Amino acid sequence: MAHHAPQTAHVAVVTGAAQGLGQVIAERLHAAGYCVAIADIHLEAAQSLASQLDGSGATAVAIKLDVREKVDFETALDSLRARWGGVHVLVNNAAVTLHTPVMQISPDEFSSVLDTNLRGNLLGCQVFGSHFGACGYGRIINLASLAGQNGGTAAGAHYASSKAGILVLTKIFAKELAGRGVTVNAIAPGPIDLPAVRASVPAEKLQHIIDHVIPVHQLGDPRFIADTVVHLASPQAGFVTGAAWDINGGIFMR
Repeated sequence: MAHHAPQTAHVAVVTGAAQGLGQVIAERLHAAGYCVAIADIHLEAAQSLASQLDGSGATAVAIKLDVREKVDFETALDSLRARWGGVHVLVNNAAVTLHTPVMQISPDEFSSVLDTNLRGNLLGCQVFGSHFGACGYGRIINLASLAGQNGGTAAGAHYASSKAGILVLTKIFAKELAGRGVTVNAIAPGPIDLPAVRASVPAEKLQHIIDHVIPVHQLGDPRFIADTVVHLASPQAGFVTGAAWDINGGIFMR
């Protein structure tokens, strides 16, 4: 049985959307015609972006959401259904990125990164995936990483492990929801040209990575990654599920 998008399939929620890649994703989805919920643990920053996108609040709203809390996802879903009549796209983007050397990662630090990055992904897929499945339509896009495939170029072991887990969760939820009109895909970026990357990797090391580690000798463009999210979120993307789209400059090839 074919599942078709409702005529108003235009509401997207992006976690960790107040800054960085999440912000770019939210901006590109909004530019593509989506009503966008900027979900973030930092509400004021989310509100600032929402007002930039649409000062009237008609097509952009900020939601305080801690991805470690299932109830936060449930509350977000309820409020968006009340506001816009439904939700059709979830982008699981929120993540903690730490670079602690592997031998120095404490048990608590390891657990805390996994709780945000991996458990947060699970909870988002559970709550929104159940709703999408019940409606017979939905798109979930998970932000994985090159780090989850080969250990990455500068990532901490806890970050890389969480992103590897996201790749597997993507397949599991894709199988679970495939018969109900819901696709679940991952995007696995390599090093991206973002302020956070330049802030966390020393300039000399970053230049070395560009010159000697990335075969195409450039960092990834966050706008292209965001446009790939928009592509996978479209109603026409119904034949893509359980996939991980590699955008890594040729560092990792299957």
